[in-house]
Amino acid sequence: MALQDKYKELIDFAQSNGVSDLSVQEQNNVLYVTGTAPGDGIKQQIWSIYEKLDPEMRSADMVLNIGVAAGASTTYTVQPGDNLSKIAQKYSGLTWQKIFEANKDQISNPDLIKPGQVLKIPQ
Repeated sequence: MALQDKYKELIDFAQSNGVSDLSVQEQNNVLYVTGTAPGDGIKQQIWSIYEKLDPEMRSADMVLNIGVAAGASTTYTVQPGDNLSKIAQKYSGLTWQKIFEANKDQISNPDLIKPGQVLKIPQ
């Protein structure tokens, strides 16, 4: 099976969800997918599809390089059991303090967030 067929779901999702400069190239039995997502949420969904298609990422047949557009706004919907530290761990280089600062308009106490609340995630 060709790699573009194996990862068709991922490629189709990227195309239909506004990933700009999308490039899909197969070379030496490795599929290279690059582009710029309109926001971090789309980028995370692309990675989730990749994990579904290659659960342990052991195939080593794909290089996925999806960036996020400059100035893109990212939000996160608080899930049951979340706290700001847990949320920050989902994003490289982010701390709970930065999330708190970005959301002071709706959070007065960093320990009091609730499921369903939509938080801004600073870039």
